[in-house]
Amino acid sequence: MGAVAVGMNDFQPTLEKGGIVLVDFWAPWCGPCRSFAPVFEAVAEANPDVTFAKVNTDEERELAGSFQIRSIPTLMVFRDKVLLFAQPGSLPRSVLEELLTKVRALDMDQVRAEIAKAESEARPDQA
Repeated sequence: MGAVAVGMNDFQPTLEKGGIVLVDFWAPWCGPCRSFAPVFEAVAEANPDVTFAKVNTDEERELAGSFQIRSIPTLMVFRDKVLLFAQPGSLPRSVLEELLTKVRALDMDQVRAEIAKAESEARPDQA
C-alpha cells in the first residue's frame, strides 16, 4: 500500500484504526527527510499490514507542535494507540525493519500494565 499523507483532520482516525502505525514527520526542504523517504516507502510496501503515515511539518504545523517535533525527520511508532517509540533522525532500512519486528513481538497487555504502574507511581497518594 505504501505510505499515506495524513494531517490534523485524519491523524486521530488513523491511530484509532489500531494496529501498528509508523509516522514520519518530515518537510520537503529537509535533506535527511528526502534521504529517508525511499527507505520509509520501501518498508511500507513490504509491510501492507502496517499503516505508514507521513506528516508534512510545513503544512501541518499544529499537528507537529502537538507532538513537540523539534527535529526532522522524526519517526514515531504507535501500536493499538500507544506511543512506543519516538526518535528524531533517519534510520537505515535494516534498523527500521528490526524496530517493526520488535513492535510486532510486544505483549501489549504487558505494555499497558507497565504504563499504568508507572503512572500510578508518578502520582502522589491521595489519601
